[in-house]
Amino acid sequence: MPDRSPSVSRSRPVAGRLCLVLAAVALASPALAQLRAPRPAGAASAVPAAPVAPRAGQTPAVTMPAPVPQAADFIVAVVNSEPITNNEVRARVTRVEQQLSQQRQPVPPRAELASQVLEQLIAERAQLHEARELGIRVDDASVDQAEQNIARQNGVDVAELRRRAAADGVTPANLREDLRRQITLIRLREREVDARVQVSDAEVDQFLQEKAAASTLPGRLNIAQVLVAVPERASTSQIEALRARAQRIQERARAGEDFAVLARQSSDAPDAALNGGAFGLREADRYPPLFLEAVQPLPDGGVSEVVRSGAGFHVLKVLQRERQADLGITQQRARHILLRPGAQFTEAAARQRLQDFKRRIEAGQADFAALAREHSQDGSATAGGDLGWASPGSFVPEFEEVLATLAPGQIAAPFVSRFGVHLVQLVERRQVALSPREQREFARNAVRERKAEEVFARWSQTVRGRAFVQLREPPQ
Repeated sequence: MPDRSPSVSRSRPVAGRLCLVLAAVALASPALAQLRAPRPAGAASAVPAAPVAPRAGQTPAVTMPAPVPQAADFIVAVVNSEPITNNEVRARVTRVEQQLSQQRQPVPPRAELASQVLEQLIAERAQLHEARELGIRVDDASVDQAEQNIARQNGVDVAELRRRAAADGVTPANLREDLRRQITLIRLREREVDARVQVSDAEVDQFLQEKAAASTLPGRLNIAQVLVAVPERASTSQIEALRARAQRIQERARAGEDFAVLARQSSDAPDAALNGGAFGLREADRYPPLFLEAVQPLPDGGVSEVVRSGAGFHVLKVLQRERQADLGITQQRARHILLRPGAQFTEAAARQRLQDFKRRIEAGQADFAALAREHSQDGSATAGGDLGWASPGSFVPEFEEVLATLAPGQIAAPFVSRFGVHLVQLVERRQVALSPREQREFARNAVRERKAEEVFARWSQTVRGRAFVQLREPPQ
């Protein structure tokens, strides 16, 4: 497998690592919201009671003021001597309403939504105050990188992003300040919550046991049957005679007689003589639920009780069972060309050159691997840009996000990462079952994530409780 240079790979493990690049952000202004739809709320209330600081590697919600009619402003709350104004609440409410409408979700009454938003802003202010007390600072370089990636995700450059934001009443300073706040919340959560979550081996074992218990449905099954058909207008005595016949067949099958022979001799199914009653290996959901219920507790080779359906009585035998992998991942194989801008080679020039490469490749006038060998400034150039099979988390977020949008064989438009400008093609994807060691690592991360959410909820309540909060006039 070709070596993955730092130009696309993560330099540190995902767990506990600050996402240095903020991904696509659901912007408040309508023009930008059209470029990038906000992510679903997925909560019972329209706004969480406390702002959930974005996890490392996740997308923070940028709470820029949306363009709303400005009424006479007034203070609705004070948090540790810092005021929250009515216009701040109105702007956030408008943004949430836009998101809910775009997601075709019901929009709660404005007064109820404003109350939720106010509580969110109070908790957010309390956490930002906590960050300042702990000396957490975000430098301009981190904000620059975040702004660049918002622009990339929206398919524009930073200048165009700022122009569109300004057209909707959001100044560049407001945009950058909101990004700085969101990065601050990420770093605060990492320091006060994520870094303190520990997962024991016993918790990993329990998770795997629960996962195994929940995975009782086979992925694919090959079942054979003997059908004893029951006529539509059969009398009670006829039905009982047919049931007894099916019972005798079941007893013979359980005694070890060849099931295929029994099916050929005794089954009323039309194709039994050809296939010995076997349906063939197929996805479990292609069988009647009645069959699945009957064979669920059986091992391979097991024979079911007599099953009654509308067609008659069935005796079923499990010939083969392929269980779904309890834990698996989707791996991707990609190749890329990296150009690194410099004093004599601008980012715009790199984009233009890669766009020309893309056009030539798609027109059949050039070969991706050949162009990578000749032009790529990455360690994978000698392999034609081939990055080999990669599991989730192998690459930096901005690279993986682009890969996730591609179909096999598709080439993405040139995009910027912290390493330069890339042209990437997804070659193929595959599902891979995890090894026992990988399953334990997966389980450990899943348990850590779950515990971190629980710890964060308690921690955020504690921070909120420590803050001095004075409620004034209700928002309007």
